Amino acid sequence: MSTGTAPEELTIDQLAAAVGLTVRTVRSYTTRGLLPPPRLRGRTGLYGREHLARLHVLREMLDAGYTLSAAEQVLAVAPSGVSGPGLDVYRALLNPWQEEDAEVVEADVLAARMGVDLDAGRLAQLTDLGLVRVLPDGRLELPRPSLVRAGLQLSSLGIGMDDVLQTQAVLDGHAKAMAQACVDLFRRTVWEPFEAAGQPEEGWPAVRDAFQRALPLASQSVLVTFRQALAEQIARTVAEAAAGRAGAAGPNP
Repeated sequence: MSTGTAPEELTIDQLAAAVGLTVRTVRSYTTRGLLPPPRLRGRTGLYGREHLARLHVLREMLDAGYTLSAAEQVLAVAPSGVSGPGLDVYRALLNPWQEEDAEVVEADVLAARMGVDLDAGRLAQLTDLGLVRVLPDGRLELPRPSLVRAGLQLSSLGIGMDDVLQTQAVLDGHAKAMAQACVDLFRRTVWEPFEAAGQPEEGWPAVRDAFQRALPLASQSVLVTFRQALAEQIARTVAEAAAGRAGAAGPNP
């Protein structure tokens, strides 16, 4: 081995020392899937250059403010060797907005608010819509509490909860289709040319800037389009109802 060159294979003690971590921390990263398992030689686990590089990237992410969960998400999709600005782009792609804080409620409390029985079928429906997540202790986590509150407010207007949930399912489907159209546009016009160029290091800031600028524009486009469509549908429905009443009344004598 030449001076200043890392060995091809390291024990867990050597690996931990090389990146300034404890052996226990390295083991925990392996357990979480943040670090690939070592190659076994007898009963000894041996780590290579890819493990060393992965730990350096992970430390860089944690020092930059990533949580372990966020780092896990990014490392699951980012190509090996990507660091710095590239990791920030992948993080932005995976979590474009700061998510609202989830709320945890007792099942009977939510049932009372909704005015329905939370049987297995109803829970499955709410879970499929991403409105609840059943916790091991039986309580319910609300990942999008503002959306649940909006549904409860609609219900307070006299709209049945079944109708509210059916409408939410329709909206959810259309929202995913609109989101996919926007993502496809970004992929074709920004990401694929960047990828075809070999993902040059100097190109990452431009990709990040394009994504950060396109995101609010896409949201604004969706909002304006929906408002316009809603206004048109309301006007059409009112006109049809008025025409129906006029027809039922018959011609003036």
